Amino acid sequence: MSTAAPPDNAASDDTLQLRLYVVGQSPKSVAAYNNLTRLCEQRLTTPFSIEVVDLLENPELAREDQILAIPTLVRRSPAPMRRVIGDLSDGERVLRGLDISSSAIASADHRGASPASGSI
Repeated sequence: MSTAAPPDNAASDDTLQLRLYVVGQSPKSVAAYNNLTRLCEQRLTTPFSIEVVDLLENPELAREDQILAIPTLVRRSPAPMRRVIGDLSDGERVLRGLDISSSAIASADHRGASPASGSI
């Protein structure tokens, strides 16, 4: 697993900036990453970036976002910060939890793609 910062071209003001906290390559961590990338690529119409933070490598970052469970997804921008805990398998719950506006969500059969960073 690696930790990666969002690419420079994905850090504009209208970019949805997500940070996924995981621990190593546990089954839940891998599932959360796969579910998140699929959800973002298939459902979001707005630019997004995904930063994966492995708490085995960067435990101090958990304090910054007050992480209490793993995996946890944090919407860092736009404000306010939102958190969703779990394997992110329920896409509708994840979108509601992140409070993503309906204008940024494509219909279920849309197949858009935006760059994501990080790997697990």
